[in-house]
Amino acid sequence: MKKLVYTISIVLLAWSTFAQDLTDALRYSNYHISGTARSTAMGNAFGALGGDFSSLSINPAGAAVYRSGEFTFTSSVGKSSVDGNYLNNGSTATDSRYTGSINNIGYVTTIPTGTNSETGLVSLSFGMGFNRLGGFSANMLAEGSNTNSSLLKYFTNNANNPYTTPDNLDPYYERLAWDTYLLNYDDQNKQYFNDISDNGYKQSVRKTTQREGHINEYLLAFAANFNHKLYIGGTLGIHDVYFKENANLMEFDANNNIPYFNDFNFNTSLSTTGYGFNVKLGAIYKPTTNLRLGLAIHTPTFYNLHDTYNSGMNSSITYISDGKTEKYSAKPDKAGIYDYAVSTPLKIVLSGAYVIGKSALISVDYEVVDYSTAKLNKGSDGYDFYDQNAEIKKAYRMVGNLHVGGEFRVDKNFSLRAGYENYPNAFITSYLDSRSQHIDKPYTTVSGGFGFKQGSFFFDAALQHVIDQQSIKLYPDANANEMIQYSSTQNNLIFTLGYKF
Repeated sequence: MKKLVYTISIVLLAWSTFAQDLTDALRYSNYHISGTARSTAMGNAFGALGGDFSSLSINPAGAAVYRSGEFTFTSSVGKSSVDGNYLNNGSTATDSRYTGSINNIGYVTTIPTGTNSETGLVSLSFGMGFNRLGGFSANMLAEGSNTNSSLLKYFTNNANNPYTTPDNLDPYYERLAWDTYLLNYDDQNKQYFNDISDNGYKQSVRKTTQREGHINEYLLAFAANFNHKLYIGGTLGIHDVYFKENANLMEFDANNNIPYFNDFNFNTSLSTTGYGFNVKLGAIYKPTTNLRLGLAIHTPTFYNLHDTYNSGMNSSITYISDGKTEKYSAKPDKAGIYDYAVSTPLKIVLSGAYVIGKSALISVDYEVVDYSTAKLNKGSDGYDFYDQNAEIKKAYRMVGNLHVGGEFRVDKNFSLRAGYENYPNAFITSYLDSRSQHIDKPYTTVSGGFGFKQGSFFFDAALQHVIDQQSIKLYPDANANEMIQYSSTQNNLIFTLGYKF
């Protein structure tokens, strides 16, 4: 596993590789909650408000705000579209995907203390259920013509290590190119070579990627209400992780520039499953009737993860001697597996909300997260991830994630809502500049929705628009000019059906 890791440690976002690196640390640290429709519509700014099941994953003191019991069920449908631009050639390839999920199932019950007093300990609350903390679903496509590099160049450089022979080529990478006659050996010069590099490149390329998966938080929460002024609570969160990526890199000689070589496809698959746990502690205080202040601390989430990975390669070659075209294919003898652990950063959530009369409110959450404190450890082969953790400290920084939301009550049964979220780039600017990888745009959402209640039942709906940008190297050793720039948008419809008792 160590052999795979060292070449990937400075890649901004994952090239299709099976190594564990700073990308994994960020993937499982920088999640974006997708709970109830009310919370989504208001930018998930519920750290000082409470009274919504999503708040149990933000500030568990929010459970104590409930005056009665509640059951919620939330589902969503959405479409993500990703524009891929390769080599900044002005040509954009677009792919899209429809998604559907269950975002939340929650149960909260509130137990009065029995004193019928509005002072002292007024009530205790208990909550259980789950909130979706993030999703990975996306289809991505990029294509263009290359004049500088090739995957085979990367394979050739690795194979020309002085200690490499055909028998110990990496079975998931270079060995596949050798078995499909894309990687060849020059007996006279004692080195490996490939036809694409030897003929000045000029091949066309196409990269397709399909991702899916989620992080779900199953939680138990306890909270207490003192004097209707101070609310305190705690949540135990159990995280369920599933991430899957299938990628295909195709290089082909569209203009017949390269002797022998016609095309190849290099396929990779990676599946990550696992679980983690954390504890959240929080408090909400009402200094006045209208003002609420919140503070929550999330411990690091401690994940145990399991990777299953595989690859395969197909090639087409036309021999000059007889003009005959041959097709070859190869794959490893078995899929690879690897176990490891990830600990995410501690998170502090500062919140404030102001209630305007009986008709409106505005709420703000500010999350402080130092992504440089994330760590990889416990490699199943004894690997300590020292280099990767050093790279994490160099690459990531402390950021403040902003959530803003508002609600206006049109009448006692109908409310309108709006929200905004901003997650700044986790990378240190100097780190990006040193690699000419300029991804300084934040992950942002704009949302809106409404709520309707009748008797004990209520229905909430939200529309969420997400904007994000990623940059991925087509090849692990490619220079900055060979980055694929992905710009993605996602539109989600979220619906919550609830019952108060």
